[in-house]
Amino acid sequence: MKVIIRTDASIEIGSGHVMRCLTIAGALRERGCHVLFMMNELPGNLIGLVQSKGFEVVHDFQPADLCIIDHYGIDERWEQSIRPFVNKIAVIDDLADRQHDCNLLLDQNTVPDFEARYDILVPSHCMKLLGPRYLIMRDEFVRERQQMRERDGTVGRLLIFMGGTDPTNETLKVLRALQKTNVTFPHIDVVVGAGNPSRIEIEKICLHEGFHFHCQIDYMASLMAQADFAIGAGGSATWERCYVGLPSLSTIVAENQIVATETAASLGAVLNTGWHEKVTVETYLQLLEALSNRQKELQEMSLNGLKLTGSPEGPNLWIKKIMELMQE
Repeated sequence: MKVIIRTDASIEIGSGHVMRCLTIAGALRERGCHVLFMMNELPGNLIGLVQSKGFEVVHDFQPADLCIIDHYGIDERWEQSIRPFVNKIAVIDDLADRQHDCNLLLDQNTVPDFEARYDILVPSHCMKLLGPRYLIMRDEFVRERQQMRERDGTVGRLLIFMGGTDPTNETLKVLRALQKTNVTFPHIDVVVGAGNPSRIEIEKICLHEGFHFHCQIDYMASLMAQADFAIGAGGSATWERCYVGLPSLSTIVAENQIVATETAASLGAVLNTGWHEKVTVETYLQLLEALSNRQKELQEMSLNGLKLTGSPEGPNLWIKKIMELMQE
């Protein structure tokens, strides 16, 4: 079976779409599919990363058995245009803000009315995979969840990851707060993507302060499992933190993160700092200095995250559904 994945990454778009598509691509390749990516050469595009994983990247559409689309800029118009050249179309979405002509739609987010919000946006025959039972999780996260420790709410090890590109420079805000605080954290991991325009400055600060700097890594699950608390952006990484029971703060850095972050916070799975423009160095400083007094809250947050992301059928149920779709 030939599968083409249409997605993009850039400094503006971020890296989340490509990263979750790599998870899907790897699972399909393990099951015998020939998978290639269709991507544009945007600043911070991650094409090199996709190629390093052994996937071909093309710039024009090719006929395929299945096209998987993970792109906020694509709707039913483009999907209808490729219909003559593809057997089935699957869409990965988070927004429920546009019409789709697809055979399968996957939205892993827990948001109000998540079970019904696509009813008028996709054809009646479309298979809808909605909510946290369809979380897209890399194998490393599944392994860490199976062997993870119980958290007691104490914070000795801190993890900072504000997304692959961090276009609002939240990482630097957090580092400035750490430089100002009198609270000591024995171990601090700072993770950035290759597309982060401030990564050189961030690395210099980490070197000076004794923080552990990581760039474009493939062991994020291990760092999350070892951490006691994380400061991160909203989006798919929020669900990754919840999946391994890591209490965290989520700063909203894009409009598509608002509803999911607010919902996760209302369920006690994360702390919501709010919109990035209103979040300052002082905001992060106050949070850091209050962590030692929130031990019970952080312990409960860990349990809430695990409960929210659990699935009775086991992890990555979407793989089976996609394979079934192609065999119809």
